[in-house]
Amino acid sequence: MTHEYDVVIIGAGGAGLYAALEASKQAKTAVISKLYPIRSHTGAAQGGIGAALGNVEEDKPEWHAFDTVKGGDYLTDQKAACLLADEAVQAVYDLENRGLPFSRTPEGRIDQRRFGGHTRNFGEAPVRRACYAADRTGHMILQTLYQQCIKNKVSFFNEFHAVDVLIEGHKCAGLVVIELATGELHVFKSKAVLFATGGFGRMFGITSNAHANTGDGPALVVRRGVPLEDMEFFQFHPTGIRGMGILITEGVRGEGGILRNNKNERFMEHYAPKLLDLAPRDMIARAIITEIRGGKGIKGDAAIDDYVHLDATHLGRDVIEAKLPEIADFSRTYLGIDPAEKPMPVHPTAHYAMGGIPTDMHGRVFADGEGNLFEGLYAAGECACVSVHGANRLGTNSLVDLIVFGRRAGLHIADFVKKAELSPLSGDATEPAQTIVNRLFNGKNGPQPEELRKTMQDLMMQDVGIYRGGKEMADAVKKLEDLRQEYREVRVKDRNKSFNTNLLEILELGNLLDLAYISATCALNRTEIRGAHAREDYPERDDDNWLKHTLAWLRDDRVEIDYSTVDVSVWEPKPRKY
Repeated sequence: MTHEYDVVIIGAGGAGLYAALEASKQAKTAVISKLYPIRSHTGAAQGGIGAALGNVEEDKPEWHAFDTVKGGDYLTDQKAACLLADEAVQAVYDLENRGLPFSRTPEGRIDQRRFGGHTRNFGEAPVRRACYAADRTGHMILQTLYQQCIKNKVSFFNEFHAVDVLIEGHKCAGLVVIELATGELHVFKSKAVLFATGGFGRMFGITSNAHANTGDGPALVVRRGVPLEDMEFFQFHPTGIRGMGILITEGVRGEGGILRNNKNERFMEHYAPKLLDLAPRDMIARAIITEIRGGKGIKGDAAIDDYVHLDATHLGRDVIEAKLPEIADFSRTYLGIDPAEKPMPVHPTAHYAMGGIPTDMHGRVFADGEGNLFEGLYAAGECACVSVHGANRLGTNSLVDLIVFGRRAGLHIADFVKKAELSPLSGDATEPAQTIVNRLFNGKNGPQPEELRKTMQDLMMQDVGIYRGGKEMADAVKKLEDLRQEYREVRVKDRNKSFNTNLLEILELGNLLDLAYISATCALNRTEIRGAHAREDYPERDDDNWLKHTLAWLRDDRVEIDYSTVDVSVWEPKPRKY
């Protein structure tokens, strides 16, 4: 079956919905999602969206931009960071005007709380910058934008999974997707395609990411000749629920929560004397692991690693129930702990991809490091790399990113499709995707996909995690190559066409294996420590050799690496001290 739209957006999280909202004002727009839209992973963002409103204390977008650049360990493109911070203010007010129920100050203004790495006056002290709706901010954004898209008559194709992107030369002509209800392939012809498929944290064993976060967008485009940028940088959030990875928002520390070791010490005093528990996430995650390695972790049982405590007991029950109700529910449900009475056991969890599909500030996808673009191909949100996060994303900036750049991409697409034409498709557009599906249904049963997934996740967690070493990563790259070869022999056991989750999980595993292989190869290649990329065998940041973005292609089943320039036009790179 073939459909024709001016704009097709794949992914119904915050970036995809905001882009659809803007594009649909002038163009026939479809959103394709393998989930019902308000189940998208944007809903898991709890603590807030950063914007220098200055409602609680003095703040400026310039300070926000500086924190973004410094927090990203100076791999952040600085003009993009300035644009992010400038447009964040209006973005928040736009969300408010569209109906988002922000938490309020006694005077009725949007309330703001502290978050890691956000400071006033270029690092002088923490600042209250995170606008929030209790600890359900992302969920409220999804609800608000989805309602607005329905009002704008955006067409939604829910429970459709993308299996191929149609690119000829440097021009994008549409998508091939599989309808989960029937198993049938559909072609969506369009003048523009935007990928907003989110992250790929499921390549790690312990992650805050939903099971659906399997990197579908980056995996599809890299197979069609699109490079991926800075894939070695993956953030570990410091406070995941012990052993499970479910996120405990940074908003707990923003409200005054304290990290403590087995001696009940506030150990962040030794690592970030100014910002303490609100230092950037990469620094706190490493500090926790350093404490545990030094024998100061709290002992878990045989099945669970050591951990530290996140103590919010001193905040009082009223504050916890009013400002952190979801975290209180999580803690009671999964830990059997009331955070008003006892500290919560936490351990770093794989959380956010700083790298992804390289784009300009309108969401247009780059073809190389020289500034050449694909025509009609866009990306926004976590699957994209603008790059406003550099080597480490600040808390709240994920929601800022998807709102600011989702909106900008939607506006640019609306203008682009006015002059563009639908591209004719040569031959049967479904043939490559159909070949893949047929292969999975034909032949003898091969390796168990569950075993391959578990091996991949363990490898990535152990060897390409918070601390990294050259020998271990080289071994991981080789093992991932072997896993990708084994994957070719995997076959579907469930022969049904309707809602075949076995087929879906195998397709997702293929995406994760490709992205894990690329990420591990890029991490092995970068011989320095920068942001979330911490090499124990190269323990210093090396601006002389590595102040540059990595671009990685998947060619002839091997990773090829090139580089592009980092924009350092506003602030000179300096050592990070907090």
